Amino acid sequence: MGQTITSGDLVKKLGGKLIGDPNILINSVASLESAHQNSISFFNNPKYSDLLKNTKAAVVIVNRESLSFRTSASIVVDNPYLYFAKVSQLLNPSKPLKKEIHKSAIIHPSCKLGQEIYIGPNVVIEENASLDDGVIIHAGSMIEADSVIGNASVIHSRVVIKANTIIGKNCTLYAGCVIGSDGFGYAKDDGKWLAIPQIGRVILGDNVDIGSNSTIDRGALDDTIISSGVKIDNLVQIGHNCMIGENTIIAGCVGIAGSAKVGKNCAIGGAAMILGHLSITDNVTISPGSMITRSIKTPGTYTALMPFQDHEAWLKTAAKIRRLK
Repeated sequence: MGQTITSGDLVKKLGGKLIGDPNILINSVASLESAHQNSISFFNNPKYSDLLKNTKAAVVIVNRESLSFRTSASIVVDNPYLYFAKVSQLLNPSKPLKKEIHKSAIIHPSCKLGQEIYIGPNVVIEENASLDDGVIIHAGSMIEADSVIGNASVIHSRVVIKANTIIGKNCTLYAGCVIGSDGFGYAKDDGKWLAIPQIGRVILGDNVDIGSNSTIDRGALDDTIISSGVKIDNLVQIGHNCMIGENTIIAGCVGIAGSAKVGKNCAIGGAAMILGHLSITDNVTISPGSMITRSIKTPGTYTALMPFQDHEAWLKTAAKIRRLK
């Protein structure tokens, strides 16, 4: 159970237009299906109007166009989903950590540690690493030599930050992600593969989130750059020398091959693949599961999918598409 607030006080804090009783007690956020008499939910898609009619939510966040679907207490805003996110943050504040360094942490004496930091059990921090003020490092994480972590960034459990990585301010790295591992670079030598040393870095801007078990490879020569405001889901692979523009969002299981460049304000759907050395311009949306095989120079939504079929039918469909002009 989170914090409790009245519907009237909620609107005073976050804005919006309240329609209904200002004294309704709200103590949780919930979906329309699971809401109870003290829950707040949101609605912004008319195809779920039946759920809205039957919900037990005390208050529902709606936009002006959807207000006609709601007969009980509502908060009217332009963007119900964004408002719902702000309500959830308000009702579910993060539990404050005591700022301390656990006795089991191993920290090289050459490290620079800011004020008001937390370092959890079994954390290892190698020589010349630098942690700015307010940094939080949870249990079992590894920070290798010469890495820098900016103000108020949070590193969750069992994260590995490889040498010379730069993490900006207010970043969140979720459990198990690996930042700065060697990129996939090999040269063939008489039928065998010779590993090419990867000497670039990974640089994360400010306010970057990296999901659990995602990996971002260091550059072979130049740096891999993840710009400010980028949000990356779980199980994403970003290859060496890639550049991801500001405020781009990348869903789970996406793979971006080496030296690809993705612009600002892009949205890449789950399990999409982008081949190496391609350029994606700003404001591009790539549909889930798409395979991007050439550069995209014009903003818009791009899809590279075929309907699910049994294999024989799929082969026939593919053959027909190849014959189209």
